[in-house]
Amino acid sequence: MKLPVIKALAETQTLEKLKKAEEELLNGEALSIEVEGVDEGEQLTHILGAIDILERVEKEGVDLRTSTRAFFERVRNSIS
Repeated sequence: MKLPVIKALAETQTLEKLKKAEEELLNGEALSIEVEGVDEGEQLTHILGAIDILERVEKEGVDLRTSTRAFFERVRNSIS
């Protein structure tokens, strides 16, 4: 998991495009957007992280920066 990649996806892609990319990856199809990652598992992790960030923006009405910080904090807390 590379947090800068997740942040970049959340900043440059729409929620709809990310969900489509998730579906494509799960179905073994070529991705319609570029997603960095050493393998499909890492790509999926990046996509799901960006989806989480954007869903919180939508549901909680917070800005992208606040949602991104909250996501990174949750990740740090889960691994410590």
